[in-house]
Amino acid sequence: MWMWIVGLVLIALGVAGFLAAQGSRKRRHAMIAAETLPVAELEEHRRTLADLGSAGAFRKVCEVVGAAHPHPEGPLRAPQTGTECVWYRQTVVHEFSEWHRESDGDWERRERSETVLDDTSRQGYALVDASGTIGVDPNGVAPDRPEKIHERFEPGPPGPGGFGGAVRSFFGHDGESLGMRYTEWVIRPGQQLYILGEVHDRIGPLVIGKPTSSSDPFIISTRTEQELRDAAVGRQRWFAWGGAALAVIGLVLTVVGLVS
Repeated sequence: MWMWIVGLVLIALGVAGFLAAQGSRKRRHAMIAAETLPVAELEEHRRTLADLGSAGAFRKVCEVVGAAHPHPEGPLRAPQTGTECVWYRQTVVHEFSEWHRESDGDWERRERSETVLDDTSRQGYALVDASGTIGVDPNGVAPDRPEKIHERFEPGPPGPGGFGGAVRSFFGHDGESLGMRYTEWVIRPGQQLYILGEVHDRIGPLVIGKPTSSSDPFIISTRTEQELRDAAVGRQRWFAWGGAALAVIGLVLTVVGLVS
């Protein structure tokens, strides 16, 4: 009986792999189809529409490439290190061990972790190319491959007022806190960025952000377009071949399990 159950699970994983491959393919094709436009050309299109009485109506899905620039209110400071940036993400992970009862009845101590803080900046910033400046609305989307600038592990239990709730108890056996791991990523001012999104003038100045159509991807990356395309091809192949292999094995196990 267990063979056909495992087979069905593998078939489901194979289908998931196929869908993931299709997602990578769609992402790559979106990058191929989109134009990479200078800010000055986008501004010219916006101005033309505004002159025709359609101010605020400009929409264009495209790519822009340039250097990250802080918000007019000034750069952000990463919370853990104080590093000047336009975007940051910080995490705090509690690492601990706890007792786990095995199927044979024996107890085994296992190391586990729990994320107790995962905080990302929400403030917009700008992108500057050789022709001009455009606003960037990240809309909560984390950039691809930000710079990891900090990772620190502090051994021992959390102090008073800390994340003591993360210390667990399992079937009456107390967990042991191993320590806290602090990590931080940033996008610094001047970092070259590739952005695929929708440029609009809803608030007046040009801003690139998440497309209004859910079928269009929104990408902010420190990698170049070619690097992203190459990575998408690799993911597509891996998911496609891996998914096909899992589906075939799952089908065989399902048939054998049902026959036997």
